Amino acid sequence: MISVPPNCIRLPAVPKYGEGAITSAIDYVTSEEHPQLYLLEGHGEAELSKVFSEQIEKENIETATFSLLNEDAVPEEADCVLIYAPTSDISEEEADLLSEYVNGGGKLMVLAGPTEDGTLENLYGLLEEYGVEAAEGVVVEGDRGHYAFQAPYVLLPDIASSEITDPLIEENYYAIIPIAQGMTVTDTSGAVTKLLTTSDSSFSKIDGYSLSTYEKEENDVDGPFAVAVSIDCENEGKIIWFSSSNFLEEMYNSYSSGANLDLGMNALSSLIGENEAVAIRSKSLSYNYLTINESTASFLKIIMIGAFPLAFLGIGMIVIISRRRRQNEPV
Repeated sequence: MISVPPNCIRLPAVPKYGEGAITSAIDYVTSEEHPQLYLLEGHGEAELSKVFSEQIEKENIETATFSLLNEDAVPEEADCVLIYAPTSDISEEEADLLSEYVNGGGKLMVLAGPTEDGTLENLYGLLEEYGVEAAEGVVVEGDRGHYAFQAPYVLLPDIASSEITDPLIEENYYAIIPIAQGMTVTDTSGAVTKLLTTSDSSFSKIDGYSLSTYEKEENDVDGPFAVAVSIDCENEGKIIWFSSSNFLEEMYNSYSSGANLDLGMNALSSLIGENEAVAIRSKSLSYNYLTINESTASFLKIIMIGAFPLAFLGIGMIVIISRRRRQNEPV
């Protein structure tokens, strides 16, 4: 069964700074209009995580909820539609409306991973017309350098260069993507950009949430996979898709030292046309975790538990032997 990662290294907490709040207040009073973010509801979507919600408010993005169950189209005033961690699938009619929206120039951001019932087929069907297919199950990493906390489903994917990800690459940040759906990109037109990808050793466990082993079994699907993509649609429409519902949760954002939030906000800012906001944001500095991959953790264990004690033992033996020799030397 999938569980919470066991532990990580804690660092001392540091108080928050108010520079971001001051900048936000200045921007609020100097801007005539503010971006409108519409959140789809009606499918068991989760509430926005506290850190994500606070950052949206700080960047003066106004939010509203809507349902396509009682609408004929996405509201015209929406600068971007967000689908955040749904637990049940959308209908075929809703999928058609969302497809019409993005192909008409709309902007769509999705955070949707595998659910306990499996793949959200109609929702992920939105990607098929762009040459992106969802693999059944939960992605597991076989490369110890690409997962964290001894949990092969807590991924440390490779980050490709793009407007959204370059600030993270330049500052040497890791994105932490837990419990992800694997996406296979067959598009050759260049409309799809892989933002985050797993290693060649990754695979998708067909058993999903019910997996009983992290070892590859006969029916599991070979990787590598994309776990975040950007898609250019018709009429300047755009989709940014993260195949994890959990990566903006406060716990995983803390593990990444805020990199997950930066990645999510960079994606959102690029969609609503706030390209100057695509950056590494000022940190509260209250994150108290140091994240390292599993191979580095194993190396440090070997050094701390094996090499250091042996080194001290060797030094001690040399000192003892030297003293005995000096004692036995004739005067």
